Amino acid sequence: MFPEKLCATLHLAGVAAVVTIDDAVDAVPVARALAAGGVTAIELTFRTPAAAECIRRIRGELPGITVGAGTLLTAAQVAEAQAAGACFGVAPGYNPKTIRAAAEAGLPFAPGVATASEIEGAVENGCRVLKYFPAETSGGLKHLDCIAGPYAHLGLRYIPLGGLTLGNMESYLRSPHVLCLGGSWLTKPESIRSRNWPGIQRNAAAAAAISCRVRSAPASV
Repeated sequence: MFPEKLCATLHLAGVAAVVTIDDAVDAVPVARALAAGGVTAIELTFRTPAAAECIRRIRGELPGITVGAGTLLTAAQVAEAQAAGACFGVAPGYNPKTIRAAAEAGLPFAPGVATASEIEGAVENGCRVLKYFPAETSGGLKHLDCIAGPYAHLGLRYIPLGGLTLGNMESYLRSPHVLCLGGSWLTKPESIRSRNWPGIQRNAAAAAAISCRVRSAPASV
């Protein structure tokens, strides 16, 4: 469900900032701060009523940023994200109904998996990019390498999220199973509420430097 061009973009980016925004007026400033630090991929979570409008604003004003929709739990949210211009969608868990809705809408979609059974269910429903969540509390990279092994011949790629930090992101990026990382630490809620754009930019720059070293990605836009 993920086009090769999108996979290549996310692989090069290395890290996608996982962002939750209460007020759509903050969407573009957050995205600009991330891009100024070198992070040009975003997962905008559907955890607030402002989510779809945030995606519309970022897509409209910053077309160079790859912005997807996160926490898509229902077919209605899939439709809303697709209409807002999301480049892709992800979910924290495995829900065949949501996967089918994304396929019907033409939205590249990565369901959440943490077990072999969930991987097989996702594959049965046509998915080849999967969100590994919650990464660290599920066993971390060691667990991912273990459960991914039997399916490596299928060319599956994973987006780990949950417990990732500057301290462990390099080891994940070096795994052949990992497409890119989800980084919620880049834009903490308190940083957005206080509009600490320089702090977000510094977090992005630190993450982008590691990604650049591992993935040979540009450190800025």
